[in-house]
Amino acid sequence: MASTTFLIALFVVIAMVAVPAMATDHWVGDDQGWKLDFNYTAWAATKEFHVGDKLIFKYKKDAHNVYKADQAAFKSCTPSNDITPLTSGNDVIPLTTTGKKWYICGVGKHCEKGMKVAINVLPELGSPSPSPSSPNGPTPSTASWIAPNSKVVALIAAAFAMFVVIMT
Repeated sequence: MASTTFLIALFVVIAMVAVPAMATDHWVGDDQGWKLDFNYTAWAATKEFHVGDKLIFKYKKDAHNVYKADQAAFKSCTPSNDITPLTSGNDVIPLTTTGKKWYICGVGKHCEKGMKVAINVLPELGSPSPSPSSPNGPTPSTASWIAPNSKVVALIAAAFAMFVVIMT
């Protein structure tokens, strides 16, 4: 029995360290999609975006589009002439770098009516965060990255349950 408990504990520790973080597909606007009369600022405030995640813009083709914008274009609702809009109605944008990202609809006055979204992309889950330089105190522990998201916890719990069933 002690060896079984040890194996279970070892399995859990290995799973927490070795299981890669799972990327998330963010459907912009959730079940409402990319449309007029939706508060994308409030929507984005409820999400956490990471490198490796994807933004998915769902909308009726030819009714809307998606332009990647910079902060100035976002504020002025003026898409850049040197950027080609996405127009498929099912546009998938992989989030490959950290930082602020801005997207707008370039059809008519849609952007001015609120059809724009700004997000902040964080480092990939499971990757160490850069340590801030602090002349007045110690740097954070390098183990601080071990903060699994809910999908990782669910995967570990499922694997643990299967392991217990197999062992009994």
